[in-house]
Amino acid sequence: MPNETKSAINWGLACHAAGLAAYIGLPVLGPLVIWLAKRKTDTYANDQGREAVNFNLSFALYAFVAGILCAVLIGYLLLVVLSAVHIALVIWATLKANKRENVRYPLTLRFIN
Repeated sequence: MPNETKSAINWGLACHAAGLAAYIGLPVLGPLVIWLAKRKTDTYANDQGREAVNFNLSFALYAFVAGILCAVLIGYLLLVVLSAVHIALVIWATLKANKRENVRYPLTLRFIN
């Protein structure tokens, strides 16, 4: 996206990186706050923020289901796998956003269009 400002690129990158706030007990909140603050002023931040929010909402839902499955023990394994996949995809998306590339996460439900 060559016509985007460096500020817009940085905000788009921050939307992805803020997904790691899930590991301090704030799932979805980091990307959501950044997206809501910048969605009307930066087109790149709007696009990437929406993608990051959808991704983190999806993984919060997957983690909730895995938490329920802890009653039958498989959930513990699922939580470990989900955490590893989540961290890897957030890092991947942050690196892509830093290169001004549009990111589309796999395994994402589109709650916000």
